[in-house]
Amino acid sequence: MSGVPDDQESMRRRALDALTTARDRTALLTSCVEDGELTAQHSPLMSPLVWDLAHVGNQEEQWLWRAVAGREALRPEIDSLYDAFQHPRAARPSLPLLSPGEARAYAGDVRTRVLDVLESTPLEGRPLLDAGFAFGMIAQHEQQHDETMLITHQLRTGPAALTAPPPPVLRSGPLPAEVLVPGGPFTMGTSDEPWALDNERPAHHRVVPAFHIDTVPVTNGAYLAFMADGGYTDRRWWRPEGWAQIREHDIGAPLFWRRDGGQWLRRRFGVTEPVPEEEPVLHVSWYEADAYARWAGRRLPTEAEWEKAARHDPATGRSRRYPWGDADPGPEHANLGQRHLRPAAAGSYPAGASPLGVRQLIGDVWEWTASDFLPYPGFTAFPYKEYSEVFFGPEYKVLRGGSFAVDPVACRGTFRNWDLPVRRQIFSGFRTARSAELD
Repeated sequence: MSGVPDDQESMRRRALDALTTARDRTALLTSCVEDGELTAQHSPLMSPLVWDLAHVGNQEEQWLWRAVAGREALRPEIDSLYDAFQHPRAARPSLPLLSPGEARAYAGDVRTRVLDVLESTPLEGRPLLDAGFAFGMIAQHEQQHDETMLITHQLRTGPAALTAPPPPVLRSGPLPAEVLVPGGPFTMGTSDEPWALDNERPAHHRVVPAFHIDTVPVTNGAYLAFMADGGYTDRRWWRPEGWAQIREHDIGAPLFWRRDGGQWLRRRFGVTEPVPEEEPVLHVSWYEADAYARWAGRRLPTEAEWEKAARHDPATGRSRRYPWGDADPGPEHANLGQRHLRPAAAGSYPAGASPLGVRQLIGDVWEWTASDFLPYPGFTAFPYKEYSEVFFGPEYKVLRGGSFAVDPVACRGTFRNWDLPVRRQIFSGFRTARSAELD
């Protein structure tokens, strides 16, 4: 399988590249604002940026310095401060956190030690080390916190602190509104992706009836039509909990949108601009996505439908790593890695299309699905229950595909994200589906 290293040196190079890319991004996100911005809490939904900075260092120390190398703890007294389960985000500013300078020094010291561990440790012999899993897990963890920090940057007020070029125009001709995905079995999940996390495992067969799925994510223009038709004021389209949510909080548009005369504007990383109708809609909750789908006479795809559309190749019957094949993502395939601070126009990235022609399944926006976050048959927690197992249940909905804020190391055809259905600050959008039996 492409992307899977086959010797110790290539495993080390892959791990080193992933760790370095993550740390470079962390440095960018924490150096582009003054220290006062790092210690401030820009929203009760998010941690201060300085908490994330020390947290990634602490997790790296616990897993790679202590668990992998078997060394004595460097800063055991701070473990509880940076335990995400002990302290809710809203309470973290009141903790005796490391200062920005201390957090940088601590994370840097841990990284220097960890690189020595990577150089000297055989990447085999136990599950944590096989194919460099522990190093890949930590790189993914840091990238996930980098995405969280980017969300915090979006929530902060004031002038722009981050800049990036717009996505390239990579489109090819008119596209059908939807694609038919044939019914039948396919392989969901993975058992051989070396850095896959526990909730992606094991690979198993699913039988999915034929269905239609949108060729591209729902756009701002399409969502504006829902709004113009009274979508936020018509109770018919809303689940009871969703209706209560929008009424209680007076929600009438995606987060960060506001109306100025006859025009809708959005705030994006400190810049206010007209809402671009051709981009996938962003910053909508699961309830908003579900209401739109009902208004459109459709529904959200299930998680299994989404993954079949993204990975199943009808010509061969096998499931690919990504929609375009098994090769690691390149800039021609998907909008990933914070290269651009916005989604690309719907229909972009033809080289990243699935075998059936579905576009932008990877990157641009996380896509809400209809499914609750549940374990796969045969699931085993590894290396700790708190990564996935404690979140299983109907409280959380699954998102798939990644966004422009996701690094390729933390995004693949089997990768599963989850969140509460009320969440809007995340980089979330959606596409809709319908059952083929309704034809």
